[in-house]
Amino acid sequence: MAIEVFHGDVPLWAGLLLFVLTVAAMEVVAILSHKYVMHGFLWSLHQSHHQPRTGRFEKNDWFAVMGAVPSIALIVGGSLLGWGDLFTWVGFGIAGYGAIYFLFHDIIVHRRIETGYVPRSAYMKRVVQAHRLHHVVESKEGTVSFGFIWAPPIDRLHRQLERNRSAGIAVIRKSPVGRGMADAA
Repeated sequence: MAIEVFHGDVPLWAGLLLFVLTVAAMEVVAILSHKYVMHGFLWSLHQSHHQPRTGRFEKNDWFAVMGAVPSIALIVGGSLLGWGDLFTWVGFGIAGYGAIYFLFHDIIVHRRIETGYVPRSAYMKRVVQAHRLHHVVESKEGTVSFGFIWAPPIDRLHRQLERNRSAGIAVIRKSPVGRGMADAA
């Protein structure tokens, strides 16, 4: 028995475009959920990510599971339950964003899997530096840079951190917490 993933109701070019647009939209979703959910009412889970990790996993890893659920549901619904290719492509776009997030955030920035990779391009250095600046704040308030594959200019982040510190919103660490954080200097 073969499982037919795509039924042909969305042309391939449109499906690929939908995939790319979904990945881009997921960065917006990630920024908003990181700022207002992870640093908001679910800080109890995300806080573990801002502390030294004591084992292989942290409570923050539950967010990956939460992100996988809609992706899996859309892929299964679109491909096996007859909802249509539109749902399948969106599900794959969410999964694609999850894979990019894992590569950038967990492997390149936090080195949860050591690869020996050293960021050399201006883009990669900026992503890593922005995430390091995110981690220099000790609490859920006053931090900067909530994106994972897009980062504001570093000088803008420094200025915002200084404003937050001066206003008493942010308590700045001397160095960011995060075992194995990549050095992008």
